[in-house]
Amino acid sequence: MALTRVDFHSEVLGLSTSMTVILPQRTSSQIGISGSAGQGDPPVLYLLHGLSDDDTTWLRRTSIERYVAPLGLAVVMPQVGRSFYTDEEHGNRYWTFLTQELPRLCHDFFRLSARREDTFVAGLSMGGYGALKWALREPGRFAAAASLSGALDVAARRHDPSAPLDAAVWHTAFGERTVVGSDDDVLALLGGAAVADLPALRVACGTGDFLYEDNLAFVAAARERGVALSVDFSPGAHDWAYWDAKIQDVLAWLPLRTDG
Repeated sequence: MALTRVDFHSEVLGLSTSMTVILPQRTSSQIGISGSAGQGDPPVLYLLHGLSDDDTTWLRRTSIERYVAPLGLAVVMPQVGRSFYTDEEHGNRYWTFLTQELPRLCHDFFRLSARREDTFVAGLSMGGYGALKWALREPGRFAAAASLSGALDVAARRHDPSAPLDAAVWHTAFGERTVVGSDDDVLALLGGAAVADLPALRVACGTGDFLYEDNLAFVAAARERGVALSVDFSPGAHDWAYWDAKIQDVLAWLPLRTDG
C-alpha cells in the first residue's frame, strides 16, 4: 500500500485542510503482508471519523492499512471537525465539501474508479451517521454504505439525559433549525427513500453502546419499509476495540469486484 496525508486548500471551506489516503500497491517482497492492485482504476471507500477525531484516527487506532492491503481498495479519510457532516448553521459548509468538492479533488489527485459499483462509504459514531446520510441522500453514488455505532437518531441526541450532545456542537451544526423530518434526519431520509434505488446498507452496534437504542430504531424503520439491511448487533461498547474488529467485517462485506 501507499499511504499519504494530503494538505490542500478547500475552496468550499475557504481554508486549508487535510485528508489521509491509502492507495493500492501490488507487492510481493514485504515481510508479513502482501499488497494487491487491479488492472483498472481502484475502487474507493470513503471512511468517516467520529466527533472527537480527525482524518488520521482510523489509521492510528486500527490496522486499516493492513486490512485493505490485499483488497486493492483505496481508502479516503477526510477531516470535517465536529460538523456532523452538515453545512453548519453557524460554521462551515462541510456537507458541500464532503459530497461535492472532496470526490472531485480525489479524482483530480489520484487514479480512482468513478463507477458506482466501485464506490463505498462507512464511518463510526458521527461518521456512521454521515455515511448513511450520504448514501440515503445520494444513493446513486454508492454500491454500499455501513455505519458502526452510528448516531442514527441525531435529534434524540440533543436532550438525551444519559448522553446529551454538547450544546455548542449542536448550536454550531444545526442552530435552531428543525432537524426532525429534514435532510439531516436519517430516519426521515429512510422513510422517503426509493427502496429499489438504495445501495447495500449495513448497521453494526455493540449491545453495550449508549447508541444501541438509536440503532435498533433505525433497523426497525428499515424493516418496516422493506429495506434490505445487513445487521450486526453483538456485545461491544463505544470504543476502538469494537470498531477495529467491525471494520474488518465491513471490508469482508463490501461487494468488491473480482474482475481485476
